[in-house]
Amino acid sequence: MDKQMVAMLVCPVSQSELVYDREREELKSRVSGLAYPIRDGIPVMLESEARTMTTEEKLGKAAPAP
Repeated sequence: MDKQMVAMLVCPVSQSELVYDREREELKSRVSGLAYPIRDGIPVMLESEARTMTTEEKLGKAAPAP
């Protein structure tokens, strides 16, 4: 994902900045708690397509081990 593109995009719900998660191929908004998928290199910036982040993700903490 191009860093310049990520810098230009904002969360459509909260208008906050997004953080690129390379591992999950998502753009995350800690303010709204939503993670937007990236499909075939294209961010899908629709609230209906977004995943709700866990509390740990919102706080920027690593997820607990299973």
